Amino acid sequence: MTEISVVAVIPARGGSKGVIRKNLRRIGGVPLVVRAVRAAVAAASVDLVVVSTDDDEIAAAARAAGARIVERPAELAGDTASSESALLHALDVLAADGVEPDVVVFLQATSPFIPVDGIDRAVEAVRGDYDTAFAAHETYGFLWRRDETGAGAAINHDAAHRPRRQDREPHYLETGAFYAMDAAGFRLALHRFFGRTAVIEVPERSAIEIDDEHQLAVAGALAPLVDAPERLDVDAVVTDFDGVHTDDSALVDSEGRELVRVSRSDGMGVALLRRAGVPLLILSTETNPVVRARAEKLRVPVRHGVEDKAAALTAWAADAGLRLDRVAYLGNDVNDLPAMSLVGWPVATADAHPAVRAAARVVLQRRGGQGAVRELADRVLRD
Repeated sequence: MTEISVVAVIPARGGSKGVIRKNLRRIGGVPLVVRAVRAAVAAASVDLVVVSTDDDEIAAAARAAGARIVERPAELAGDTASSESALLHALDVLAADGVEPDVVVFLQATSPFIPVDGIDRAVEAVRGDYDTAFAAHETYGFLWRRDETGAGAAINHDAAHRPRRQDREPHYLETGAFYAMDAAGFRLALHRFFGRTAVIEVPERSAIEIDDEHQLAVAGALAPLVDAPERLDVDAVVTDFDGVHTDDSALVDSEGRELVRVSRSDGMGVALLRRAGVPLLILSTETNPVVRARAEKLRVPVRHGVEDKAAALTAWAADAGLRLDRVAYLGNDVNDLPAMSLVGWPVATADAHPAVRAAARVVLQRRGGQGAVRELADRVLRD
């Protein structure tokens, strides 16, 4: 058995006030707790990832992402319970199983952009000359507080002296993303800061914490810019038509005939998937002949005029001998949600309905009719 020297612990309780079910809310299509687990799993220095939770749904999501689950007692899962209490409880549970790590890393699921290399640098610091380490970003900001009269008072500078940035001493703002601690020292101190502390510099873009709906929206907007696009490991691709292959608009002539605009780039993406032998299907509720015409042009099977997309998808997968958990479904509107809930890789266009974006495992950077299908194809075919 591999020796477990470094354990990462992620406290993730089911309750929250500012954002309901916060730890399961999705950023870039991935639940916050899963993002934290993935960051810890990806860190070369971490031997074991543990999620401490009182919630079955969080436990299931974290376990699927590669974490061991420690059941968090109710008395340690309330609003007043400290993170340290959850960490100490997790360490006690591990100790009962004979696991006594040298270093414990505390990760917060409310930080959606945890830098993996930062975790490794924090562990290295604690294994070296430091007792604790924490994530922070450099800032040259002028900080103020309000005094007892309500007037502004300078904190880290002389208000009458405004030196240039290059002439000022930098300060470091704690991000809350991760902390690393000597495990034995933490058990004695009962707090994340003790002894000699290392400041682990991380990019400012990784500093956002989710405490309200506004921050959740900001993080969602940042995700396509911060996240490295991952390969979609699937055996088949199913797409909606309107709003996916098109921009969800149509031109209607005087006789009621509709014309839609499609992307040649999307057509090439479909061709690449077809040449690679990836099974494809266009699944649409529309009865417009243009859907079948486009599918024939792309040489892709189509089922249109479908009222129950989930049933149609299930039947198609069964006929093709495909597992639904190995299928990607690309949708954009609420009528796609039942089908998206069945597959392993629910994918949303960049301009999809908010409910679809929230349900997606992957949110693309391209809009419907403007390269979304090509982007999906590129990610399926990436080496």
